[in-house]
Amino acid sequence: MHKTGASNDPSVAARRRAVARTAWIVAGIAVAVYLAFILSGVFGSGA
Repeated sequence: MHKTGASNDPSVAARRRAVARTAWIVAGIAVAVYLAFILSGVFGSGA
């Protein structure tokens, strides 16, 4: 890849942090939904 001066731009760094935060939030929601399905299967098939 070609490196330019834009990689040192503070707005680019801020955008990367925002994208990373959004990715972590989406991943957390996905894990929560996954665990909800697992737990509903565990507790739903019990008594």
